Formats: sequence, structure tokens, C-alpha cells
Amino acid sequence: MISQPSRYCTVELQALPARIGQVRRIVSAQLRYWHLDPLIDQAALGVTELLTNVHRHAQPDKVCTVEIELLLDRLTVSVHDHDPRLPVVNDAEPFETCGRGLAMVAAVSESWGVRPHGETGKVVWFTLPAPSQAAALPTYPVYGAATAGPFADLDTGAPDALADAPGHAPARSAVVG
Repeated sequence: MISQPSRYCTVELQALPARIGQVRRIVSAQLRYWHLDPLIDQAALGVTELLTNVHRHAQPDKVCTVEIELLLDRLTVSVHDHDPRLPVVNDAEPFETCGRGLAMVAAVSESWGVRPHGETGKVVWFTLPAPSQAAALPTYPVYGAATAGPFADLDTGAPDALADAPGHAPARSAVVG
């Protein structure tokens, strides 16, 4: 039996460089809201590496979903994309400038992995140990379709500055506190 409810945040986006920076800031702000400041650097690095892999390698598109969930004393960050090919950890040469993303995720996380998601996608995830006092924080109810948390007003219908640019889709988020 789970004694504390989970906290959950999800963001759907196209893994383009400008969006990756936005999601990194969203993850950082959400962790601050949950009083998990010590995990911000590790989570931001991990999500950046996973989204960069989607940007560089995912086929047929770059659409993905980032989920962060705090459940008891564990923070899980996962990225779902539409490419069924599973990633492989590379042994990068010392002077190579790429190919270390998953190795970095493994180095900063407690655990990580990948699993198929249906027939046309996968989920790559990592976990971080959360301070025990964060699990004891109160949760806030969500009413109707509104969301609670630091990004409750993100989906106000206001135009996104990059939404009109070719190849850019607005990031959509749903945050539950």
C-alpha cells in the first residue's frame, strides 16, 4: 500500500533545441515547487540528454512526452517517443564530441532503462533518490480541467511565440501538484 500519493508532471513537445531548453526549465521549476532542489541539476542534465537523443535519432518524428513523477522517495523522469528502435550505450573515444548521453544519464542517476512502448515507440527513463521530507509535503487537489502548480496558467490559449515558425509545435503541459 502506498502511504503517500504521487506527484506527476507531463509535457508533450517536439524535441527541437528551443523546446529542450524550455522543458529543462519546466522540470527545474517543478522540482523547486516540490521542494526537490537538490535533484535539479541531475534531472535537468538527464532530461536534456534524453531529449537530445530524440532530436538526433528519433524517426519518423520528433514528437515526445516527458513525464516526471515523485512516488514516495523516488523521482522518475521518462521520455516517450515514436521510434521503436532501442538506444545503445556507446563507448565514445576520448576526443569524440558526441555519443556519451546515455553514459552520462547512467552516471548521474540511481538507475535507468528503456522499454518498448507498444509497437511504434519506446520509453527511456531514469530515477533519482528523493529526500524523504519531499514525500511528506502536502498535495493539492486538482479541480476540473485546471492544473495546479507553478505552470497552472501555461495553457491559457495565448499564442506561443514559436508556434507560427515552420517546424515548431507549441509545448503542451499538464502539471499536477
